[in-house]
Amino acid sequence: MIIMKKVILVYLLFISSKSLSQIYFGNNTAMYVRDQVLYVGQDINLATNSNLYLRNNSQLVQGTTNTSANTGNGNFSVYQEGTSDNFEYNYWCSPVGVPSGAIGNTNFGITLLNRPTTSIAAVPAISLGAGIYDGIANPLSIASSWIYKLTNANNYSQWIAVGSATTIAPGEGFTMKGTSGSDSTDPESTGVTNNPGTGAQRYDFRGKPNDGNITIAVGLNSSTLTGNPYPSALHLNAFLLDAVNSASGGVAYFWEQDKTINSHYVADYRGGYGTYSPGTLGSNGVYVPATFNSYNTDGSLNTTGTSSGLVIERKYSPIGQGFVINGTANGSLTFKNAHRVYYKENSGLSKFEKPAKTSKKMGVDEVASVEISHFKLNTIINNQFTRQLALAFLPEATDGIDFGIDALNMDESLPNDVLFSIENGAYVIQGTNFEPSKRISLTVKATINSTFKFYIPEVINFTPSETIYLYDAFDSSYHDIKNGSYQVTVTPGVYSDRFKITFASQQLGTVKEDITNFIISQDNTNHSLNATNKNLLDIESLILYDMLGKVILFKKDLGSNANYAFSTSTLSQGVYIAEFLTANNEKITQKVFISNSDHK
Repeated sequence: MIIMKKVILVYLLFISSKSLSQIYFGNNTAMYVRDQVLYVGQDINLATNSNLYLRNNSQLVQGTTNTSANTGNGNFSVYQEGTSDNFEYNYWCSPVGVPSGAIGNTNFGITLLNRPTTSIAAVPAISLGAGIYDGIANPLSIASSWIYKLTNANNYSQWIAVGSATTIAPGEGFTMKGTSGSDSTDPESTGVTNNPGTGAQRYDFRGKPNDGNITIAVGLNSSTLTGNPYPSALHLNAFLLDAVNSASGGVAYFWEQDKTINSHYVADYRGGYGTYSPGTLGSNGVYVPATFNSYNTDGSLNTTGTSSGLVIERKYSPIGQGFVINGTANGSLTFKNAHRVYYKENSGLSKFEKPAKTSKKMGVDEVASVEISHFKLNTIINNQFTRQLALAFLPEATDGIDFGIDALNMDESLPNDVLFSIENGAYVIQGTNFEPSKRISLTVKATINSTFKFYIPEVINFTPSETIYLYDAFDSSYHDIKNGSYQVTVTPGVYSDRFKITFASQQLGTVKEDITNFIISQDNTNHSLNATNKNLLDIESLILYDMLGKVILFKKDLGSNANYAFSTSTLSQGVYIAEFLTANNEKITQKVFISNSDHK
């Protein structure tokens, strides 16, 4: 065990990552950690008037495997920035609780928030009482009227007012609006002020650092506001996909709000919940934004009043980030130290719900990025807003509901909408295994005569040459929405079987003798992909894709041979898509299973 004794040099600066088994701070001692990770294998004891400062994106990671043993009346201090807009909510989850000599995590309240004056000094924030609705940057004053929490709720009336009370348990999230004005104080002398007047407002969280297992309750079809409860990044995929957290459905929801609406009246808000599905532990997940973005009369995006963007990195939740879980069963969820990582905010896969800063150096726990094969489907509805959906392709996905992949729609209030339908539920993210012949149904709802304009704005790690159509059963028409759009007006009603996403049009699917006489097969005995070209078609190219859309083999200018053979001896066992392209731009596609298990 390493004991920190009182020394003449009060502040210690770590110039490299530091790993300790335990830390004890005597009275009036301090440690200053700058731009590093501090790893403590067990507990931290902060005696009276002692301080542990994390600065310039430092993080604290602990190795406790069960209950926190942190103790002490000293203070741990870490910064985080939220929005400076006093009309906009941020969803938070505190990394600290009230200092206490008792062992374990403690409750939080906004009285633990401070305004930094130097890199180590701070002034407690003022809690504005009832009837005062606008926060102030300097002196830092927080409108306590907007501090709420949400636990196992199935309607908005069940938000619980917290105000300035210290009743927010570890792991419970809370809402808080930003501030107005500015604060030019630069506590770290980095050129970044507490509040430049627009953008971000800095808060200094001071208290006992949260550690160990933190459990929250969730309920079937009920919403709970929670978030990252630690003073380090949270590997959100690891938390959501942990088997003990199956009641989460494996999906997290993030509040987004129109930043141009300057009103405290609920009726004036324009906002909603962005949705994050992790997919797999190592992947970057799939995120779709809330549906409040507005559009001009010609259908073009009206960027004034949009949310924080079409893509928000969510794999690693930064310190303080709150999010909502929509329970799929009655039970509990547990945050663990095993879910914690050192990953710097704005490094590519971690962003708080606030204006982004310049990207910083990647954290030491960076892992290789894995992009899930998927594409986004945008539907402009009545030229007012866009509903964005995501269709993801994973080998392990089924056509039913898949934990951590398929994401339920959180906002059912839209009178006109378009969603995926899975097992009678409405979903904004659907996962499936790719089949060229598949048809993915969309459910379109209209309460008045409504115009829907479909198009694809983004394709990620998906077969580049694959066509994507929207099929309209009303007139049996196919529309290329990957390279164009399809607009249709419908009368009131629910259309559950009219619109489908397909990967082949009727025209391409027309039976032709020359194409049916082109036969693709896999010979696993001789490790060869073969094709028989009975009609001697002129073949431009062969592309072999894996099931994530990655190009594994490419051959061009194949000519009009009667037979083709391509070695597959070096390929891993699995399912692949073989796609031949003729000189007439006709595609001949076949799924093949490659096995080299008998290869010596």
